[in-house]
Amino acid sequence: MFLQDMGAQVLKAWNGKEAVDLFAASAPGEIELIMMDIMMPIMNGLEAVKHIRAMDRPDAKNVVILAMTANAFSDDVERSRQAGMNEHLSKPLDSDTIRAAILRNLK
Repeated sequence: MFLQDMGAQVLKAWNGKEAVDLFAASAPGEIELIMMDIMMPIMNGLEAVKHIRAMDRPDAKNVVILAMTANAFSDDVERSRQAGMNEHLSKPLDSDTIRAAILRNLK
């Protein structure tokens, strides 16, 4: 509801493979932001973002991807950045933190 209240159209993926498949099936530029949980079944968020960034399409390198995870150690943040995340948000999250990250990254 929170994202829709900000005017976003929301697609949901229940695991990393679904996230990759949704992005692959979208038109270039259709998806502006991905909020990626790191701990997901089938394919984790780090693997999923690597697949997205490796796609041969114009928006794959530039789509904003925010890592969302309970892991807050500096090596977790570094793994997120190395995988291709734009920013690492540690849980618990509140709407102000999410809103600020979205606005920071969707300039």
